Amino acid sequence: MIVGVGIDVVDVDRFGETLVRTPRLAERLFTPGERGLPVNSLAARFAAKEAFAKALGAPVGLDWQDAEVHRGTDRRPYFEIRGTVAARMAELGVTSVHLSLSHDAGIASAVVICEALP
Repeated sequence: MIVGVGIDVVDVDRFGETLVRTPRLAERLFTPGERGLPVNSLAARFAAKEAFAKALGAPVGLDWQDAEVHRGTDRRPYFEIRGTVAARMAELGVTSVHLSLSHDAGIASAVVICEALP
């Protein structure tokens, strides 16, 4: 059963300019393991976190670092989930999360689907 769906789109150049203008923003949004990635990957991860929050109903108080984006050995992206995000998932009964990322032509996008067992 689908609990929530989220999508987000980010202009990569604009996002990069924001990170330069507000250096502490990267510390707030990304884990140490994510911070060293190129700007197009950071924009896609930001889109993923935004889409995830939307799929969870956009509750106040989610910590951006509690959903870290990784790539599996099969190159598919997935979330490492903990803390505030794990608590919200438990509250909603979410048992699996599907994530798709893309970045092309200066745009990064992400789609997240949250599911629960019937």
